Amino acid sequence: MMIAIDRMTLGSPPSGFTFARTGRGAEGEWTVTADPTATTGRAIEQTNTDRTDYRFPLAIHQSFSAANVAVELRFKAVAGKIDQAAGIAVRLRDADNYYVVRANALENNVRFYRIIQGRREQLKGVDLPVTANEWHSLGLRAEGERFTVSYDGKTLFSATDRTFAEPGGVALWTKADSVTRFNQIAITPLP
Repeated sequence: MMIAIDRMTLGSPPSGFTFARTGRGAEGEWTVTADPTATTGRAIEQTNTDRTDYRFPLAIHQSFSAANVAVELRFKAVAGKIDQAAGIAVRLRDADNYYVVRANALENNVRFYRIIQGRREQLKGVDLPVTANEWHSLGLRAEGERFTVSYDGKTLFSATDRTFAEPGGVALWTKADSVTRFNQIAITPLP
């Protein structure tokens, strides 16, 4: 299932999503924006620049729930002084319980976390260049207790965890004051 951003209304919140926040600070502000460098000329963007460090805005896809899923998307870190992060959340039970993979252009790394009762715990990660203001691909494949992370078309690492085994939602994710754009969001249920 490909999210049809090209059919969404510019300047409005993305249709088919609900919004939440893990942590403290202001809620995220998600909007459909024009971007000539995006595949369809439009992207979903988180624009709130609240600098609260432990603040993770979520745009949750409304009509999807699965335990085993592959999510791939393209992102562009546009701005942020505290962070320039983009992420994919899966098996989301609520705003305080889920898995997330995220790439950060200020820290030049990709990390995989579990969020339990609002607390973030790193399971695995790798340092690599994540350039700002350029489109990159990020992928997360969840199959049983195994999670595989890809970046720019290459598998980075796998991790295993059993914390959240039940079906859950899929969400776009950012951190702190990150202004991040998302495009080409593909969600594929797995057996």
